[in-house]
Amino acid sequence: MKRPFQVILLVLGGLGLLHASLFTDLCLRYVKEGMRPMLIASGVLLLVLGVAEAWSHRGPQTGDEPAEHEEGEGHGGDGDSHGHDHSTPPRVAWLLFLPALSLLFYAPPALGAYTASRQAPKVVAEREHFDPLPATSPLPITLTDFTSRVQQDREQAIKGRSVRMTGFVTPDKRGGWYLTRIILNCCAADAQSVTVRIYGAGVLPADTWVSVTGTWHPGGTLGTKSAPVALDARTVKKVARPTNGYTDALPLTAS
Repeated sequence: MKRPFQVILLVLGGLGLLHASLFTDLCLRYVKEGMRPMLIASGVLLLVLGVAEAWSHRGPQTGDEPAEHEEGEGHGGDGDSHGHDHSTPPRVAWLLFLPALSLLFYAPPALGAYTASRQAPKVVAEREHFDPLPATSPLPITLTDFTSRVQQDREQAIKGRSVRMTGFVTPDKRGGWYLTRIILNCCAADAQSVTVRIYGAGVLPADTWVSVTGTWHPGGTLGTKSAPVALDARTVKKVARPTNGYTDALPLTAS
């Protein structure tokens, strides 16, 4: 691979990583916030390597390339006779520019309804103890906590309580929709979703972030697996995507 090709690829890769992780929040579409420092460090390293490579070969060389030419002449042009030309990189190597350029000029959308509708919901861990719910009304609650209390809390503390949850819209193929949060343990490759069925509200466009206030939708036996993880919506309000959009936590202020 020719040195100019290597230099350009290293520099573009470094600039792309810095663009996605330092100058913008694009990296948060694919990884958790905790991974950002490592991406920044990787971008700086690639940029330094590219600059160092360019600097070390900034002048005309009297070593490798002339020697290679003389060797070819001494053997009667064996390189040409065998049909091999090592002076240029193979065509497929140019494809390496695509991911580097995509970091700079094209940002795939964040994970959302498309991903959530094609995977099974995250299995909520079993809990043996539930703390008393605060008297706040409506009660801010995560989708995971709501799911646990609906299907595991034998005290049925969630019954009749007005709760407020935040997530994005995932339309159901049969009609209706789910309030959804996608959770990343590390990056987009291990994404899992948690969902709550919403009743009593019209379907909004997929991936619309909303805050939903309502009460548990009765069915089955509350506090057991037979109880549906669903909400009778009283109000649905569009909101900005929170900065912690890849966690199932109470929303932080959007940037």
